[in-house]
Amino acid sequence: HLVSGHVDGLGEMVSREEDARSIRYKVRAPDDLAKYIAHKGSICVDGISLTVAAVEKETFTIWIIPHTFEETALKERAVGDAVNLESDILGKYVERFAAR
Repeated sequence: HLVSGHVDGLGEMVSREEDARSIRYKVRAPDDLAKYIAHKGSICVDGISLTVAAVEKETFTIWIIPHTFEETALKERAVGDAVNLESDILGKYVERFAAR
């Protein structure tokens, strides 16, 4: 996952589901950032590099294993919380080169 440590936008935690094997968060991303989010692609949420499990029209889902949940700030996030988002920089470069 190629990231620069910059925040591209603010997302919102819109749902949380938990079972014995994972915690799933659904996150709403701003439109200008959502175009860079791809299924099985990478996303940083509050500086944590994660894999996108699903993409829907206005949201994306991340599945967190218990170890990652316990060792990161994600355990402090609740539905309605704002989160910092950064997309993989590769998509931004491709878009820039294609526009030339």
